[in-house]
Amino acid sequence: MSANGVSIEPRLLINGQLVEASDKKTFPVYNPATREVSANVPEASEQDTNAAVAAAKAAFPAWSALDPTKRAACMKKLASLLRAHNPQLAHLEAISMGQPVRNHIYGVTGASLFDHYAESWQSIQGQASVCTPKHVTMTLRQPYGVVALIIPWNNPVHFFCSKSAPALITGNTVVLKSSEKAPLAIALIAELVVKAGFPMGVFNILSGHGVPSGQILSRHMDVRALSFTGSSRTGKLIQEEAAKTNLKKVILELGGKSPAIVFDDCNLNKAVEQTQHSIQANSGQICMANSRVYIQKSIAPQFIDAFKKRFAAVRDGDPTSKETDHGPQADEVQYKNVMFYIEEGKKSGTLALGGNGKLDSMNGFFVEPTVFLDTPEDAKIMKEEVFGPVVNINTFETEEEAIAKANDTEYGLYSAVYTKDINRAMRVAKALESGYVAVNCTSPLTGRDLPFGGYKGSGQGREGVLYSMGNFLETKSVIIQIDDE
Repeated sequence: MSANGVSIEPRLLINGQLVEASDKKTFPVYNPATREVSANVPEASEQDTNAAVAAAKAAFPAWSALDPTKRAACMKKLASLLRAHNPQLAHLEAISMGQPVRNHIYGVTGASLFDHYAESWQSIQGQASVCTPKHVTMTLRQPYGVVALIIPWNNPVHFFCSKSAPALITGNTVVLKSSEKAPLAIALIAELVVKAGFPMGVFNILSGHGVPSGQILSRHMDVRALSFTGSSRTGKLIQEEAAKTNLKKVILELGGKSPAIVFDDCNLNKAVEQTQHSIQANSGQICMANSRVYIQKSIAPQFIDAFKKRFAAVRDGDPTSKETDHGPQADEVQYKNVMFYIEEGKKSGTLALGGNGKLDSMNGFFVEPTVFLDTPEDAKIMKEEVFGPVVNINTFETEEEAIAKANDTEYGLYSAVYTKDINRAMRVAKALESGYVAVNCTSPLTGRDLPFGGYKGSGQGREGVLYSMGNFLETKSVIIQIDDE
């Protein structure tokens, strides 16, 4: 197939070789805007998955012992290739999961992550102490060995880079599985990995479904750490498999039901613009999207009117067109799921905008930007993650009421608060049960050097440029006795 001028043939990358599945099985990937087949992709079998882990295990001793500047050289070469191929990566994500190309910068930002980690090897250090009399003590930071990385479909290139770069520079070898919903950009990156010159077996890339390949990686006795981003349901299954087998370290970044609290002293125009962008970006298919917005009653009419006007003005259509800023849901499953929640929302709240799918009129999995008002806090649509362009706007009167409503969820990934009162902002930020709190801004914005991760059902562990390397390093304590003369 051709991707924006580049011909690619999706393959598995196992032990340095681009190969078909061992049993020749493939699965189709459909363009969600047209429902036409974009490509047929190899389905990694049990044999393929085991072969990838075995290759990574065999490559680990030499890779972990290699001068880190030489590990970095491969990573810098891959960064250069990613940067050069951003238009092709954008096109492939558009025709596999529907993200508009106008918003796709992840080849460039992902390249920056590889460049960053390539220069971060100096910080892989332990510590020393003489606090134990007649002894010198120290800690060593050492790689786990084989690590598995299972990435989501809503932003494949970003998660490919943010997980694999820190795992590789710390001396681990990698088996990465892409999502069956969006494997095409990762298939192109597999070709770039070969061109970057990684030694055989160091970097293995599989495409396929959760069963068998994802399940095998979760169970595999030779996988010592696993990082997963995706749904809470799948995260729990991975945790169970790890607990039943070798207790591999598991890092989970899961779902969200992220609230924004808007007080009456806020910059109203900014609050409207940013919360609307949060739920509309990537057609609502972002774990930290503001799917619940709480507005102080005195400004609710103005906020809601302005929000609806902005939300209704999106330009949906062909995601490969630079004019489109609102793509389809990723596939039929996601489309039906979003429409199910919209119908549930109609039973409990007041529909103020949208509420319709556009499958019949556009022949693709497009959903209208949708707003519900006055939805009971215990309604299904308020409790469960929709993962679509659907927002519930409710009101509050007091700070305490807003905090209680925002925290009334099993999720705790990202929250936002809008107010000009710094004391109130800090009180609310401290009270919110959330791994990330934004003040007078909101998702998808994150700080460059802050940790990212969730409270409660939104996961465990933290990721980020100052934190991710620690996820892939064991700590070993060494005590050395000093004999007297």
